[in-house]
Amino acid sequence: MVTIQLVPYTEIETLSSVGKIRKLLNIAKQNKIVLLQGRLKKDEEIELIKATMEEVNKEFQGIELAVIDPNVNMNMGFMQKFKNNFANALLGDRSGLTVIGPASVVKQVKKDPNKIELLMKKERKKRKKR
Repeated sequence: MVTIQLVPYTEIETLSSVGKIRKLLNIAKQNKIVLLQGRLKKDEEIELIKATMEEVNKEFQGIELAVIDPNVNMNMGFMQKFKNNFANALLGDRSGLTVIGPASVVKQVKKDPNKIELLMKKERKKRKKR
């Protein structure tokens, strides 16, 4: 069974960078796929990956990360780009969607500007000992 947990941006916006990373990583460590409204800053994404690598062990194999930014590759005029950048500066990085999946569940993430495909790992059936 796969569990997806939606995390609204408002739930993490008041946290420090470390707090955001801890919260998202703790959810992923519970074998849940995180759908974050918005996105982390680039340095927070880097720190999330570093923190993940430090915690990889037998039970936690790491994460797969993908971000969809609806403003990328769009043919916008100057004023529209200015409005979007201004809104992001005021409100934070709320546009877009971030997907964080535990590597034990998510095999691969394929993305293009309009969609994300999660390729899931097959669940291994546990054999009974005789």
